[in-house]
Amino acid sequence: MTSDNDRRRGLLARLRGRPAVRSRGRRRLGAAVRLIAALMLAGGAYTVFAPGAQAQDNPPLTGAAAEGKALFDVSCVTCHGRNAQGVEGRGPSLIGVGAASVEFQVSSGRMPLARQEAQAHRKPPVFTDEQTRQLAQYIQELGGGPVVPEGDDLRDGGNVAAGGELFRINCSQCHAFGGGGGALSSGKFAPSLHPATDRQIYAAMLSGPQNMPVFGDNQITPEQKADIIAYIQETLKTDQDPGGFNLGRYGPSTEGLAIFLVGIVALVFASLWIAGKS
Repeated sequence: MTSDNDRRRGLLARLRGRPAVRSRGRRRLGAAVRLIAALMLAGGAYTVFAPGAQAQDNPPLTGAAAEGKALFDVSCVTCHGRNAQGVEGRGPSLIGVGAASVEFQVSSGRMPLARQEAQAHRKPPVFTDEQTRQLAQYIQELGGGPVVPEGDDLRDGGNVAAGGELFRINCSQCHAFGGGGGALSSGKFAPSLHPATDRQIYAAMLSGPQNMPVFGDNQITPEQKADIIAYIQETLKTDQDPGGFNLGRYGPSTEGLAIFLVGIVALVFASLWIAGKS
């Protein structure tokens, strides 16, 4: 009799415990379902938004930029690396330098670089004007940066007098008053401006090659850049030195040397003449 009662009590206890077990099971199942739903929602959101962001960061190249990439992969990738990220000890990254920097360096023959030196020298360009524009467009679409305006005549409407004043304030310290260039420190130099085109001068002001400072549009406006180019092209390159011999147009250094040599020679002859008379 006692054992039957015990069995009944045990059965009742087990029946009373089942709802608690089922309740805990339901809670765990519900938590799992909610976790799976949250993961699916996060995955769906990533799938929807990530491709759009990637498409914005890496848009397809235009036709000119694609041609430029083909040229870059053949002629420039050794020093500047794939995707123009740069190669340590060989060439810097080109991300953000803009089309202006590429156009200046390539159109003036400074790039591709013949050898590592203190400064790249001007030489006959390797690429045509069209190929230069394609390379510049590729770098521009790859990382952005300053761009030279369209056209070959960038001094149209420029004020020569205002350009001369701006040139003497901002450029003559390195390029000399006659635009013939001058020596700098550590084997570097400011090049002569006489072979430079309108676009090369404009690109140099925007990009600041070598030791040259960058003159952005917030420092020297596009109108002032046109004034400077007009002064260089219409005055420095055409002036026939009405004041006399130009002595290389390097400024007071050559003039001082000439005066020193002439003075020394004159003193020597004067000394010899006095000694002969005595």
